[in-house]
Amino acid sequence: MKMVSAAKLRGDQMRLVAGDPFASWASRITGAERPLENIDTSDFPKKNLVITMSTDKGLCGGVNSILTRMTRQMIARLDSEGKTTQLFVLGEKGRAQLRRTFSDRFLASATDRGTPYTFDLACALTQEALAAEFDAVHVVYNEFKSAIAYEPSIKTITPLLDPASPFLTSFTVEPGNDVDTLQNFFEYTLATQVFHSLLENATSEQSSRMNAMENASKNAGEMIDKLTLQYNRARQARITTELIEIISGASALKG
Repeated sequence: MKMVSAAKLRGDQMRLVAGDPFASWASRITGAERPLENIDTSDFPKKNLVITMSTDKGLCGGVNSILTRMTRQMIARLDSEGKTTQLFVLGEKGRAQLRRTFSDRFLASATDRGTPYTFDLACALTQEALAAEFDAVHVVYNEFKSAIAYEPSIKTITPLLDPASPFLTSFTVEPGNDVDTLQNFFEYTLATQVFHSLLENATSEQSSRMNAMENASKNAGEMIDKLTLQYNRARQARITTELIEIISGASALKG
């Protein structure tokens, strides 16, 4: 399983590298991703949609549990600030973990997604997310750092539907600051960020699974060595006991 994960990791890394230029322009609009741990939610708007990305399969270390734990902590902070939250969970593992606590906040969930992920899938997920009412969308995922490291991260995408927004002063919207054009641009930006986050999370999943399988093999080897030593000690003790009994019996007969 380690070798299979290593091969899949190589493919996911290549897709991520190819997808980076595709999504780099969106960061100029939405801003860079931020670490999810202890995220400051004071600048979050009143209504929030959180898209949490997890895996459909297990045996991949803490890649899911860490993300869902930090998502719960973030939602708790939003609740304490009087802000509302809806959840759109991607992946069976995240759905199972978050539904126990936040079943009443689920907008939808998507499981058994075909891999490798495509932009068509990201567009379909984006259309599902747009059914909610929100002031901002927060995409929660694992950012791939290296074959042995990933970081739970969050991207915030705020709708830019007001032609008079100060952010748009340096841009020209054609035709004539049309609201529909801005809506289409927002949907495309969201789909782009969802797609890139899917690639990041998939690569992190395979790297975590590869390391988990390596650790499992190492632990199994250590357990085999320990049990073998224990067996040999018990066997030697039994042989020694039998030899003592034989010698004692022979001595008794001679005596």
